[in-house]
Amino acid sequence: MKVLLVEDDASLRRTLRLTLEAMGHAVTEAATADAAVERVGGEAHDVALLDIRLGRASGLDLLPELRREAPGLVVVLMTAYATVETAVEALRRGAYDYLAKPFTPKQLGAVLDRVGEVVALRSEVAGLRDELEAGSPGDDLATTDARFERVLGQVTRVAATEATVLLRGESGVGKGVMARRIHALSARRRGPFVTVSCPSLAGDLLESELFGHARGAFTGAVQETQGKVAAAGRGTLFLDEIGDLPLSLQPKLLRFLQEREYERVGETRTRRADVRVVAATNRDLKADVAAGRFREDLLFRLEVIEFTLPPLRERLGDVLPLARHYLQFFARQLGKRLDDFSPEARELLVAYHWPGNLREVRNAAERGAILADGPIVQAADLPDRLRGDGTAAPDGVGVGRPCTLVALEAEHIRRVLAASPTLEDAARTLGIDPSTLYRKRKRLDP
Repeated sequence: MKVLLVEDDASLRRTLRLTLEAMGHAVTEAATADAAVERVGGEAHDVALLDIRLGRASGLDLLPELRREAPGLVVVLMTAYATVETAVEALRRGAYDYLAKPFTPKQLGAVLDRVGEVVALRSEVAGLRDELEAGSPGDDLATTDARFERVLGQVTRVAATEATVLLRGESGVGKGVMARRIHALSARRRGPFVTVSCPSLAGDLLESELFGHARGAFTGAVQETQGKVAAAGRGTLFLDEIGDLPLSLQPKLLRFLQEREYERVGETRTRRADVRVVAATNRDLKADVAAGRFREDLLFRLEVIEFTLPPLRERLGDVLPLARHYLQFFARQLGKRLDDFSPEARELLVAYHWPGNLREVRNAAERGAILADGPIVQAADLPDRLRGDGTAAPDGVGVGRPCTLVALEAEHIRRVLAASPTLEDAARTLGIDPSTLYRKRKRLDP
């Protein structure tokens, strides 16, 4: 773990440091209360070993300040004046445990083992919470496609490094799932996996979400926040749809990628974060660089390692296994017995071109699971858009067919809307403004 050692006795501090390092922990030292606050504010730590007497300062008084600065910090007090009253007061102020001086390395190790279990449990709970929020059915990346298998093999090798990774691909191809795989295969797998959705907020609010803010930094900032960078400490920070990052925020992200340093909004104190960065985009970032929408130096920093995930239409052999995988997931959720798709349903699944990729397959499987009357999902249980030959709508509208451009555009918009979770996602796929898409959709469905 990363240990902050707060002890004013230089000799004891050196002895404890050597003991902790022999146990395999990384140690940061602080001899005073002010130094401790500076250290914990500048870099993420798992646990603080805090002496109760720091010259004229009191470790008991410092303890709440350290926890305000780093809410996830586990604090263990060290004291030569152990009494029941001291122990009760320490726990009341937020300490996890305390050690009575003098203590042996074995006693110290036992306390840190318990702390390690708490840190690991928190990380596991955070990961499970993320999976529940995502409604994840598990591994969406199984494949029989040779090209995608090569990508997965390369990802496995890269995951073991600390390199920044850029994932490219259309919306719904599984970039977020791949980012989680990189985290799970890395040495940081016991740390948190934290996602920042770059299109979700305007520039100022996104900066606050990313780096945190001080109390009073802007209207409505009634309390300080640590930000997603700090929350990802010793884990992985996933920057989803990095191409939508506001231009004004890009220099700050570039500095963070280069130096792992940042400031919270409304603060001047420089902080450090020990995180691995994985980014994803469905945009052509080189075209955005040429258009002045994305910094070239930031792109260079992001694409240290770059992977392009192929769309599902280029690996149609994976459609049925994926659909069956999702079907069983939703069957368990619904408490139903669902064995398979009917032959007619399977024909529809493999003939369709899946513009929404994995997300659209999942949606189709969910609909089938809900509507199926028996253990077999029928063709009628699947979405209407799957009817036809997979490239043309039932009314004959399709690329190269005798139809108007207006009809072709309308059909394409309908399919993209059906495959996208939000109007904004559909607008990004179509390359138009959400307000324009809203007006077009109104004309399609008055």
